[in-house]
Amino acid sequence: MQFPLDRVVQYNFPTRIRAGLGARKEIGTYLKGEGVKRPLIVTDRELAKLPIPAEIEKIIGEAGLACAIFSGVGGNPVESHVKAGVEAFHAHKADAIVALGGGAAMDVGKAMLIMAHHPGNLFDYEDGKPDGRPVDGTVPHFITIPTTAGTGTEVGRSTVISDDATHAKKIMFSPRLLAKSVFADPELTLGLPAKVTAATGMDALTHLVETYLANDFHPMCDGIALEGIRLISKSLADCVRFAKMGTPGNPDQSPEHKRARGLMLNAALMGGVAFQKGLGAVHSCAHPLSTVFDFHHGLANGIMLPYVMEFNAVAVPERFIALAEAVGLKDKTATAFVKWIQDLNQEIGIPRTIAEAGAKEDKIDELVKFAVADVCHAMNPRPVTAADFKTLYSKAFKG
Repeated sequence: MQFPLDRVVQYNFPTRIRAGLGARKEIGTYLKGEGVKRPLIVTDRELAKLPIPAEIEKIIGEAGLACAIFSGVGGNPVESHVKAGVEAFHAHKADAIVALGGGAAMDVGKAMLIMAHHPGNLFDYEDGKPDGRPVDGTVPHFITIPTTAGTGTEVGRSTVISDDATHAKKIMFSPRLLAKSVFADPELTLGLPAKVTAATGMDALTHLVETYLANDFHPMCDGIALEGIRLISKSLADCVRFAKMGTPGNPDQSPEHKRARGLMLNAALMGGVAFQKGLGAVHSCAHPLSTVFDFHHGLANGIMLPYVMEFNAVAVPERFIALAEAVGLKDKTATAFVKWIQDLNQEIGIPRTIAEAGAKEDKIDELVKFAVADVCHAMNPRPVTAADFKTLYSKAFKG
């Protein structure tokens, strides 16, 4: 069945998701019905320059609620962004957080949920920390409005925030960080530039592929991952193509574009649900590229994905048969699936190598250090040593 253009649909998994054209117009009525009076919109600096945050503020205001906007979020969120957001939350005397944007705004919004009414510092609540504090206090009402189809964090229960000084990424996890409701409106993604569409789309694809390959038994997540991969195979290249057809402030509004964006939004949501199973070495390679070179996370994933898939193929060849089937390949092999990723990257404009993305090879040892310390590769289907990471980075630099 095609993505519907004539209605907003609802499904719960477990978060209440309202998906469809115009879903954003329901936000004010929804918040009022939940007893919210003073919501704070949390968004990033770049999105704040566009009309979308003001439109959402107006929709909420028309429901009789006192709304304010905090837009102090950068591309790679750090603890200082969270602290500034919490100050804005209390200054507004807010009782709800509306996270609007991509992964950065979502992550900062979730971290603010913790720090709005919990004591101590944010990283006291780091997941897996031996003496870590539990997220067991009151959290504000929380909803999410994705404007990109990538991280899937709008339906997730974790947040990733970097330390300002060391740039090390910290993960905070709690079911209390789940949004009460998600408003997935494809119209909010129509104006995304082609490069952002491509990078965020490869982020979603990486979540789904790594979830399916993760070394654990979780057939529910496996099924979601395969369907999400299928949706991306039918929509991401089209989304990028339509993005190139539009002009700034005047995106392509064709039904085909809206359907493709709707499929991508759902695929990203599915990735956010599925990767509770685990991720893998692609993410452990990508996180350091963001830390050391400030790469967009989705771009880093897109570059590293084919190299790590080549590495993983010998460990779980039978899983690659299902991946090849999901994207409609006649040749159901790992080699064919890796080539499909490479061809997709070329079609949507993802650089073939790290060097083509503008980074120099002299920091491989630093990248390896961060990659080894990253928790994601613990679930990779093939164990990854420091020497393996160095080989993967060397290949990804040179192609």
